[in-house]
Amino acid sequence: MPKYRDNLPQLNGRKYITDGGLETTLIFHEGLELPEFAAFDLLKNESGQELLYKYFVAYAQIARENHVGFVLEGPTWRASTSWGEKLGYSSADLVTVNQQAINLLEEVRAEYESESTPIVISGCIGSRDDGYNPVAMMSVGEAESYHSAQIETFKNTNVDFVSALTMSYIDEAIGIVCAAQSAGLPVVISFTVETDGRLPSGVTLKEAVESVDQATESAPVYYMINCAHPTHFAGELVSGEDWVSRIRGIRANASDKSHAELDEAEELDDGNPVELGGQYKNLIDSCDHINVFGGCCGTDLRHIDAICKKVIL
Repeated sequence: MPKYRDNLPQLNGRKYITDGGLETTLIFHEGLELPEFAAFDLLKNESGQELLYKYFVAYAQIARENHVGFVLEGPTWRASTSWGEKLGYSSADLVTVNQQAINLLEEVRAEYESESTPIVISGCIGSRDDGYNPVAMMSVGEAESYHSAQIETFKNTNVDFVSALTMSYIDEAIGIVCAAQSAGLPVVISFTVETDGRLPSGVTLKEAVESVDQATESAPVYYMINCAHPTHFAGELVSGEDWVSRIRGIRANASDKSHAELDEAEELDDGNPVELGGQYKNLIDSCDHINVFGGCCGTDLRHIDAICKKVIL
């Protein structure tokens, strides 16, 4: 049965880390093709499962060494209908692969969780369209219907909560929250922003957080920001306004380049891990309620280790 679904430990203010940029690590460090940026496709064979296991174990070890909690995020960001169909997965196949992903995370937790390192399992959800440049935006109802299948699958596993990463417009985020509510699962919404601090759809972080909260009676347990560099959004978080307190997690990119520039890049921009750790430290100096720290595109073990050294006191 789910271990923390009714009492998420990261809500008590203790510091937690997540992993880094799974997909960019697999492509640029492991040399994989990774069609459609879909890490879940590795679960189809034993060698892929072993690679994912070793990937997550390395971050679990960092968490244990630093005596912090660990949010173990499933490799299921692309494991929904539209993306699965592009790779030849049926609806039944997607149920199986989402279940396999959570089973793998349970193995990691069983081996590495300790009293000083609680490990929380998240069922990761991604956008239906391109998270950087959504072309076909869904209504709230369409988004709820689309994401319900993956969320219902997670409901029947031992996930503690679901997290929607790289959300680029409000209605999809609201639809995911509604689907999670119907399934009885806690949900975290993570928005991405452009270099101007606004979502790809053009709205501000403030508008996005306040709109989702208003539409759902503040149902998300908290919000995050991912797939953007701290220089893109730090200025938005220093206002001290009420909505800022709803942001509890950061999974930043290593690079300060725009989404368009990253899309066109042929080589990985892994930035400066130590500098990124310092930028995280500056963020929590002004927003000390933020307590979940990880990485996104271009980040790896070096970045998460550097972040730990700066923010874990």
